[in-house]
Amino acid sequence: MLANYHTHTSRCGHAIGSERQYIERAIEEGFKVLGFSDHTPQPYPRGFVSHIRMSLSQLPEYVNTLQALKKEYEKKIKILIGFEAEYSRAYFPLLIKELKKFPVDYIIQGQHFVPDEVTGFYAGEETENEEDLSSYVDLTIEGMQTGLFSYLAHPDLINYIGKEEIFCKHMSRLVEASIKCKVPLEVNMLGFISGRHYPTSTFFKLAAKMGASFIIGCDAHKPGAIRQAERDPAFMAFLADCGISVGDNLLSDRFSIFKAD
Repeated sequence: MLANYHTHTSRCGHAIGSERQYIERAIEEGFKVLGFSDHTPQPYPRGFVSHIRMSLSQLPEYVNTLQALKKEYEKKIKILIGFEAEYSRAYFPLLIKELKKFPVDYIIQGQHFVPDEVTGFYAGEETENEEDLSSYVDLTIEGMQTGLFSYLAHPDLINYIGKEEIFCKHMSRLVEASIKCKVPLEVNMLGFISGRHYPTSTFFKLAAKMGASFIIGCDAHKPGAIRQAERDPAFMAFLADCGISVGDNLLSDRFSIFKAD
């Protein structure tokens, strides 16, 4: 792979290491492009504190740090400034207005909460409720339809443990929307390597059969997680079983979607 666009920083509160360590690791691994996409701060109501994302006050420092490193390393690797963002009806318009104040290269969609972190549920919690599954798919599709996201991170984060046919019925709607909106679906290396409930072969076999596009994301929360997919034979076997091949992993045609003013 030539690129990884899913890289976090310590500002989110659950990642370790400096930006420089991630960059040096990416160079060692042979990457030509490294995109940082830490969890976006959100314009939440006063008094609500999220413990999985930076604050709005940290935005300038995040961007300035990466701008300086982008210039410093420009002859060795291309550094991109991005975010992993939640789509929500309540906060997304305000978030985009704030992000457009900065030189942001791209945003990726990562739906962790439905309908949002303040009032909703965490999609990664086990559920047998079809309504939860349907609501996750509906919200995710709505986000893709904004045309602002470069790709959809861990699309099968929703932890539905009910009947497979119900899972496929709703997730096929998500795949159809990704194809129509031309939004690639991420196969999440962190989830696979750490033994999480995602990525699932059920979803990715379905998506591959339907003709979806894919991107591999390291979802790095520590420098050592920046690694080539080929380093993990089990992950490569998973991809092969799902009918997904590893290419250059470049998304150069997706960066016109989000541009700061």
